[in-house]
Amino acid sequence: MKSLKITAPATLEIFEAEAPTAGPNDLIIRIKACGICGTDAFYTSIGGLPHLTEPMSLGHEAAGEVTEAGANVTGVAVGDHVVINPMANEDGIIGNGGQQGALSEYVRIPNAQAGVHFRVIPDNIPWEVAALNEPMAVAYHGVNRSGAGKGSKVVVFGAGPVGLGAAIGFKSKGAEHVVVVDVVANRLEKALLVGADAVINSSLEDVTTRLKELHGEVPGIYGQAPRPATDVYLDAAGVAPVIATALRGIKHGGVLTIVGVHKKPVEIDLQDILPSEPDIRLAMGYPTEIFEVTDSLISDWQKYRHIISDIVSFTEVEHAVKLASTPGATDKVVVVFD
Repeated sequence: MKSLKITAPATLEIFEAEAPTAGPNDLIIRIKACGICGTDAFYTSIGGLPHLTEPMSLGHEAAGEVTEAGANVTGVAVGDHVVINPMANEDGIIGNGGQQGALSEYVRIPNAQAGVHFRVIPDNIPWEVAALNEPMAVAYHGVNRSGAGKGSKVVVFGAGPVGLGAAIGFKSKGAEHVVVVDVVANRLEKALLVGADAVINSSLEDVTTRLKELHGEVPGIYGQAPRPATDVYLDAAGVAPVIATALRGIKHGGVLTIVGVHKKPVEIDLQDILPSEPDIRLAMGYPTEIFEVTDSLISDWQKYRHIISDIVSFTEVEHAVKLASTPGATDKVVVVFD
């Protein structure tokens, strides 16, 4: 089989290896699609994780078809379509320092358990959409951390893949009204396609003023001006102005959930926000959401499909990684295997 590995900074190579075979407790999955993540681009730029002594296997956002199932593996059959939990593999996190990467033609799941290592999905879900399961679990964890539910009024900052996934997740949880904020017009168009109730281009409009129009107002306290009645602010952008905007407008007891990765320190004036008593929550990874989000993916796969910007054949996988590594060039790249 062919497998993509990092051999040096900014250097990728296709390696040939024997395809894995299944023991009695194992599952062999032929990878059909694998998304490219920001961590893939980062690992490539630095030449792989520094503690590894061998070329680093890449790819963790995977979906595929079962080609071999050990006699003791239950809940799955040869030919089933599955999504994978890369965090759970016994030989290390798939594509994140483990022995295997999903930008390979096959992956072996040792001691495979349904609901832990994999989940079977319907055959009608396109492979490229199924490969969104892992990154959408990150978005879904942010939704869960926010506590939003039926009747909530929500604003999502950032209409990249995680922000769009969060918008779908909020609606699937019963949010009454979801607004998505970004500065890129085509991203805002996608937000409407995936089900956002409204969008705000923050380069053209004042976010707080517009949220008051969309969500109504609540009185300020201790002499503060009225605030938007927005219940939840979710930062999927990872830039300091989002935090400033959210905390400037948040109502008393409102929730700010941060799922975006901030690469620079963010200054917060605690005295200034003290009267509002905001609930600030951070969200990382997907402690329980990896297969919880699959229900949403199955029911709303047509909406999730809008998140994908580029579909690239595995024969051009190095180009796919470079494309995903170029700031502003694309949004979500998925590699498909012929």
